[in-house]
Amino acid sequence: MRARSLSTRLLISSSIVLLLFFGVTVLVFDAVYRNLSESFIGTRLDLQVANLISASDEEPGGRLLPRDTLSEARYATVGSGLYAQIEREDGDVMWWSHSLTDTQLQLTTRLAAGKRQTRRMRLPDGSEVQALSVGLEWQFPRRKTYNFIYTVAEDLKPYRAELQHIRQQLFGWFAGLMALLLVALAILLRWVLRPVRQVEQEIEAIEAGRANELHGDYPRELAGITANMNALLRAERERLVRYRDSLGNLAHSLKTPLAVARSLASTPQLQEQITRMDEIVRYQLKRAAMSGGTGLGNAPVDVKEIIEPLCAALTKVYAERRLDLQSEIEPNVRYVGDKGDLMEIAGNLLDNACKWCRKQVKITVRTLVTPGTRREGIVIAVEDDGSGIAADQRERVLKRGARLDERVSGQGIGLSVVHEIAHLSGGGVEIDTSVLGGCKITVRLPAP
Repeated sequence: MRARSLSTRLLISSSIVLLLFFGVTVLVFDAVYRNLSESFIGTRLDLQVANLISASDEEPGGRLLPRDTLSEARYATVGSGLYAQIEREDGDVMWWSHSLTDTQLQLTTRLAAGKRQTRRMRLPDGSEVQALSVGLEWQFPRRKTYNFIYTVAEDLKPYRAELQHIRQQLFGWFAGLMALLLVALAILLRWVLRPVRQVEQEIEAIEAGRANELHGDYPRELAGITANMNALLRAERERLVRYRDSLGNLAHSLKTPLAVARSLASTPQLQEQITRMDEIVRYQLKRAAMSGGTGLGNAPVDVKEIIEPLCAALTKVYAERRLDLQSEIEPNVRYVGDKGDLMEIAGNLLDNACKWCRKQVKITVRTLVTPGTRREGIVIAVEDDGSGIAADQRERVLKRGARLDERVSGQGIGLSVVHEIAHLSGGGVEIDTSVLGGCKITVRLPAP
């Protein structure tokens, strides 16, 4: 799973780097200690052989035997872990230490004078033994010379145990050090990334309408970004205000000339073209004024405060038809976006339903949970008990100027405006058959 937090990514990557670094360090230390231990064992065996040679006395028959007063007491203890043997080149064993008793350890070997031999052997219990054999030539009286082989062996079990202890200590030390470094890094990252979290919080406040721009005192690396963002927000707000003011001025400027032109029109064809021009102007003005549901800097709108006044107003407009206009709105449902867009959508849907219904109109508003955001959108559904819209006509009525019945007043732009606002908001419009028997139009407006 991909980590979305910068802190998490840095901690994970740092953990991997530290793990690799400490792993290599532990391996290096382990190899160094192992080599030092083996070198130390070799040196000890050299000393034991030298001591054994220096303690050897000549015996009749060309024999060499160590004195009874050997400095190393372990030779006299069975299974002590230190073993020794003196043999002649012809295979005759002159002497062996008492520690070899019952060990089944074979130290006999063939080795020329002046040669050395190091080997590893195993005891019956599986423990490993390192042996050093040295061949030497000994001259007896009357110039008689014999070749002897001195062999000393030492059990490696204590060294293996010590090595294992050192490894455990190394892993423990480095694991503790790694944990401390990660904790320190996490604290450091939290402090370093605090301005980034502050930017995130202030942007959320702007989106929720609680602030107009970023106000924090940011470090040099973020100051340029926040300043440019504030400039962009101010420019966008000013542009939108100028845009809507210009559109309002344009609407007022065209309203009077079009009315005069319609009154002076001499032919029905000319009046029809003037009416068409008026419809085009109205549609394009509405279309250009849409905010597209960005919600940037807009405070959440209480949907109930918008829908209920609209229902009350339409009930008065269509009072002579005595409509049953019902509203079902989830408690505390809010729309994060432009208030005018919400009024445009609800007003057009309710007005169309009132025109086409027989007696019943129902509007339902509920919360829409949008994956990937902590905010919620809304779903608006308007139903009526009219004749409905045929399946093959549902796509057409969403286009500008489309009207199914010319006998009903209207410009044919209401549903197209609703469709375009929903599309700009990332949502959509669905037309279906209502349980009331007529048409059901559902508009989904996800959180921006």
